[in-house]
Amino acid sequence: MSEHVYKIVELVGSSTDGIEAAIENAVERAAKTVRNLRWFEVSEVRGHIEDGRVHHYQVKLKVGFTLDEGAG
Repeated sequence: MSEHVYKIVELVGSSTDGIEAAIENAVERAAKTVRNLRWFEVSEVRGHIEDGRVHHYQVKLKVGFTLDEGAG
C-alpha cells in the first residue's frame, strides 16, 4: 500500500434540490480546478426558509485531495 499525503479544502455547496445535490454541486465544481480529489466529509448542513418551507440547502464539506509527486 502506498503512502499518501492529502491537502484539505473547505467548500460550501448549495442546491434547491436537497443535501445530496448540494454535495454533488460542490464536488463537481471543485473537480474542474482541483486534481486528485479523493474524499469528502460533511461538517455542516444548513438551509434557507421561505414562506415556511425549506427553499435552499447549503452543505459545508471538507474535501481531501492527494498532492502531486515532486519532479525528480
